[in-house]
Amino acid sequence: MVKPQLNWVPDRQDIIWINCNPQVGQEMRDIHPFLVLSPRAFNDKTSLVIGLPMTTAEYNSNNPFAVVAGKASGNKSDKTSYVLCHQPKSFDWRMRDAKPHTLGQLHESYFTQVRELLNQIIQLN
Repeated sequence: MVKPQLNWVPDRQDIIWINCNPQVGQEMRDIHPFLVLSPRAFNDKTSLVIGLPMTTAEYNSNNPFAVVAGKASGNKSDKTSYVLCHQPKSFDWRMRDAKPHTLGQLHESYFTQVRELLNQIIQLN
């Protein structure tokens, strides 16, 4: 895991590690990569991040709400990583001891796909 800088605050398009516990039902549990959608100023002021969980679960290859985000890193580098656009969440990143992910930020082309799919789901435009 990447050691966060002093005064580190997650920013939009960053991938971070976040602890999803406690969870209920079909929600993800334990520590997972999380794509940040909210801007740094919001995240800093509120201690919240709004974003989307990421996973390497293979069954998401047929999930119409998952965006392929390239190969995972670390011990899962042989697996495909998916952003789950149908599960937007907010977490208190400070209380959950969030850390920067080794991938840094999601590549712009993948982030564009995420934004387009999320907009189809929630239709804010």
